[in-house]
Amino acid sequence: MKVIAVACDQDHKFSKPARTSIRLVAGLGVEGDAHFGETVQHLSRLKRDPDSPNLRQVHLIHAELHDELLAKGFRVEPGQMGENVTTRGIDLLGLPENARLHLGADAIVEVKGLRNPCLKLDSLQKGLMAATLDKDGDGNLVRKAGVMGIVIAGGEVRAGDEIRIALPPAPHRPLPTV
Repeated sequence: MKVIAVACDQDHKFSKPARTSIRLVAGLGVEGDAHFGETVQHLSRLKRDPDSPNLRQVHLIHAELHDELLAKGFRVEPGQMGENVTTRGIDLLGLPENARLHLGADAIVEVKGLRNPCLKLDSLQKGLMAATLDKDGDGNLVRKAGVMGIVIAGGEVRAGDEIRIALPPAPHRPLPTV
């Protein structure tokens, strides 16, 4: 389980350029990123409730989604779907709410929920939003566009860093959409 790539952008653009490293700051998010802050920074959510807590400080996507999308004809590079951290070897979508990801030597991100994919994905490549959605065996919607979390402990994160998972006490709750 490891970090494949890291990305951030100070502007509210959809895609984020890859970086050699990012710095996570406890309670705030990714230093230098447009979503950095204690309260919500996502533009559409900011209009609705500017004082709500920022549960979307860090966006993580599993590289296995990029592989799946490539098999469907979509070429997506790390950071293009707005993620800060691209992982490999972790079932991010299967984590319970409040699972903690230890990234590298010091950083800890607490997973708060699933990212709800938006239509901006289609501006990247037509049909990409639909490709990040699926149905389970019971017909329930499955959102595959990664997870969102908050920074519990800060630190530098780089491609190649190991990731450890710490599960919260049982009973585990499935990830809500945030």
